[in-house]
Amino acid sequence: MSILFRALPSVDKVLDALTASGEFANVPRSIVREHVNGFLDVCREEIRAEVILEPEQLALENILPRMKAYIRAQSRPHFRRVLNGTGVVVHTNLGRSLLAESAVEAVTEACAHYSNLEFDLATGERGSRYSHVEELLCQVCGAEAGLVVNNNAAAVLLVLDTLCKGKEVPVSRGQLVEIGGSFRIPEVMEKSGATLREVGATNRTHVKDYEQVIGEETGALLRVHTSNYRIVGFHKEVTLEEMVALGNKHDLPVIEDLGSGSFTDFSSLRIGEEPTVQQVVGAGADVVTFSGDKVLGGPQAGIIVGKKKYIDMIKRNPMNRALRIDKMTLAALEATMRLYREPELARTEIPTLSMMFADQPSLKQRARRLANRIKKAFGDQVKVAVLDGNSRVGGGSFPERDLPTTLVAITPSLVSETALKKALLDTDPPLVGRIEHQAFCLDPRTLTDKEFALVIEALKQALQTLSK
Repeated sequence: MSILFRALPSVDKVLDALTASGEFANVPRSIVREHVNGFLDVCREEIRAEVILEPEQLALENILPRMKAYIRAQSRPHFRRVLNGTGVVVHTNLGRSLLAESAVEAVTEACAHYSNLEFDLATGERGSRYSHVEELLCQVCGAEAGLVVNNNAAAVLLVLDTLCKGKEVPVSRGQLVEIGGSFRIPEVMEKSGATLREVGATNRTHVKDYEQVIGEETGALLRVHTSNYRIVGFHKEVTLEEMVALGNKHDLPVIEDLGSGSFTDFSSLRIGEEPTVQQVVGAGADVVTFSGDKVLGGPQAGIIVGKKKYIDMIKRNPMNRALRIDKMTLAALEATMRLYREPELARTEIPTLSMMFADQPSLKQRARRLANRIKKAFGDQVKVAVLDGNSRVGGGSFPERDLPTTLVAITPSLVSETALKKALLDTDPPLVGRIEHQAFCLDPRTLTDKEFALVIEALKQALQTLSK
């Protein structure tokens, strides 16, 4: 064993060989040295475990290819691209909505150059960052005014802090939702300084339930759209129209938290009825909040639209500065909103919408094309089938509603489908799918045609790893 340890090449000798190859020229030498030491430690463990038995195995020319692969793996960014083969369009864990090409270009432009972020080009004086998107938001949804913060939880917090701090806010018990990650409406309200006044029952709430608690301490009426779950059966909620009438009667603003807001009518997909922002604004809600990166298909943002007198109050809240969005988000949101001025263009150019509206014949054709490429690349290493399946919208939108799709089911010949799924998480880029029908399944709805080649490469890397 001591002979094997002495056979290990020196760190400097390895570094010289790596420098000569030029492969890691863009990686700082100190980082490369760290990874070389890490790889040599792996070799020492293999000597102790009697995996390495001959000094020749440790010759520099023999270990260099494996060492390069180790350094490449260790040098990869922690935050990186992933191939989404799950069929979940707005996949929260994989970054939610993809941006339209025009939005990506706008972000690149905003990052690479100075901009008029808070500079009025007409006067040469300081301007407002909200001016870049406010008019577009109002044009699309019909509101009087709008502003944008960093996510919808922040939007709800800011609205309540502005309009309801130190006051009571009645909320139906059936609307005390958990947004995700343990963020709950009661907790957001508590942080805002508003006092929650629960009304009604979990499954049924009436106008009279609100009437009974409205008093001098009431600051506003809040409706929370239950976009991430459903109550079915013996159920009733006060409609927005009824709430607006009640708010007018008592001179109270009506706040509608739409959660996953949308400017698009999805009724043709037959996945359930969801109110659009335009409908909610048209029904008379005074303030409406919703997310930018769910079915709207833009960047992460909390969008607030509504009556000008309330939006102006919210803009003046000092907390607004702590929750404001940056130039990259503004650039992406403006570009996305420009697409919404032409609804058909939005459905084509915004990836979230184009994925959702993808029809079954085209999905089946694309699934067959991918399946044929996999069969051709791997032969008898895998069995490949094309099966009917379902996609999900995701992101807390349209819960328990499926979109019909066609799956590519892959069954490895020598290992389990679970082992393949795990190995694909370590490929470059990683490929994420799901286990169904005792196979590893890919849904073409969330994979572009350009990504098919990357899918083949990921499968090749995973199967090579599993065959060792």
